[in-house]
Amino acid sequence: MRLLTYQMPDELLAVASGGEFDEFDLNAFFEATGADAAAEFKHKSDVQKWLDIIRGGHLAHAAELLKVGTRPPFPYSDARLLPYLQHSFWYLPSVAACHAMANLLAEKHNVFWHDYDVVVAAGASAGIGLDALPPVREAIGGGFDTKTITLSCGKLTTGVTVPQWSSILMLRNLKSPESYFQAAFRVQSPWSIKNPNGDNPNEEEVLKPVCFVFDFAPTRALRQVSEYGIGLSPNESNPENAVADLVSFLPVLAYDGANMTQIDAGGILDIAMAGTSATLLARKWESALLVNVDNNTLRRILDDPDAMKAVESIEGWRSLGDNIIETIINKSEKVKELKNKAKEGGLTTKEKRELSAEEKEYKSKRKLVQEKLIKFATRIPAFMYLTDFRENTLQDVITKLEPDLFRTVTGLTVKDFHLLVRLKVFNTEHMNQAVFAFRRYEDASLRYTGIESHSG
Repeated sequence: MRLLTYQMPDELLAVASGGEFDEFDLNAFFEATGADAAAEFKHKSDVQKWLDIIRGGHLAHAAELLKVGTRPPFPYSDARLLPYLQHSFWYLPSVAACHAMANLLAEKHNVFWHDYDVVVAAGASAGIGLDALPPVREAIGGGFDTKTITLSCGKLTTGVTVPQWSSILMLRNLKSPESYFQAAFRVQSPWSIKNPNGDNPNEEEVLKPVCFVFDFAPTRALRQVSEYGIGLSPNESNPENAVADLVSFLPVLAYDGANMTQIDAGGILDIAMAGTSATLLARKWESALLVNVDNNTLRRILDDPDAMKAVESIEGWRSLGDNIIETIINKSEKVKELKNKAKEGGLTTKEKRELSAEEKEYKSKRKLVQEKLIKFATRIPAFMYLTDFRENTLQDVITKLEPDLFRTVTGLTVKDFHLLVRLKVFNTEHMNQAVFAFRRYEDASLRYTGIESHSG
């Protein structure tokens, strides 16, 4: 079994966040009213966006993800995961939500989902207890040439074995880790066939080598993992060791909006307590999404003498050589010109070689500039740790500053940094997220030891 958690975009988090830990509230997000064909989600448009997201669409920052160079493995878009979503179980918060989801999946524009036979195993019409099972088995059949989605808010989550179920989508809040894993274990039943080729009765082909749990409220999910792991080892004095025993059998991967990262036991405990882990936090501050090195941004730097002076103050910048920005812009424009000529079929062999060399060189130099700017960005959390102020946004970092300390830690003056932010060298939105994540992690860590940070 594998647990994959996904941080939802801010636009969806804003719809349903709250509670003790200010987390994404799945029950509120998938809240629905009405019954049967009249059932509808309260946040129907946002649930539609969620359906698009799990198919790898509606990524608000799709263009920015190209900087990272990887596409996140969303359930219904990644070729490695799709075979395990042929028959899935969606665990929703209410009967109304189950019917609302069935209605939404059936709407004309959701063509992708029409390939799946959707079974609503919820409400009185589904029958009591195991009476809800026959329609599921009938829809699945042998499981080879069918696709099904079973929608439930509680039925079939205990005492039921459906071998073809290979994944479960956790779309509701479950406070008890026992209830969480009891439902998750529904997809762990083995699925295999004996004598697949008809010539060896002792041969057995495993059709489901692995199964998946997909969760869209990472902090809550990993709190369940930590509590369950600790509960399984009551005599273990070190919680990290207890959780490590569990994750050795249940690998956990977390998507933070840019990267999918495997989380170890320490990271799980960090996220359960603070909403992020040291590893994920470090990845945020090392992300290519934090900086902009496109030609327009580079031109703004080049056209501003103060900005040029500022970037030249960044550690290691001078090692890039003279006129690095001009070189990148000129070479990228030359490559663009040659590519346009190539479309018309007018490139000589020499020009083709030149195109390849020029493109390789300017991309390499742009990458070096990006790395220097990211290296500078990684100094900001060090400054935040040392300062006495409480920073929630990048603007706070700029305005609530100790100028001498900032320059000592980062190498730039406050004025220079402010200028580069105004010129969009740094991506304010992603910086804000990273600043807030660091502050939350720092506060939670200190609060755990009885210290309240940044009282000012």
